[in-house]
Amino acid sequence: MAEDKVKILYFSWIRERVGLNDELVSMPDGVKTVAQLLVWLQGRNEQFAAAFEFPEIIRVALDQEHADHAQDLGKPSEIALFPPMTGG
Repeated sequence: MAEDKVKILYFSWIRERVGLNDELVSMPDGVKTVAQLLVWLQGRNEQFAAAFEFPEIIRVALDQEHADHAQDLGKPSEIALFPPMTGG
């Protein structure tokens, strides 16, 4: 069912490493927090392992709201994943 799926958006070098702009996924059982999501993504394949090698640096937004890695995922319709930002 579509309501059980969440759209994940990948930005910048994360997008380049995983080879996707976005995808619609079913969240596996046991993935309840942002940190657990990043660990799950890291284990998907070699490209994801490279993109999420250091999950602690990845910035996450749930339905366009910044989320801490300890935060409960809840049931967002969209998850955006960003590399660290630099600049002035």
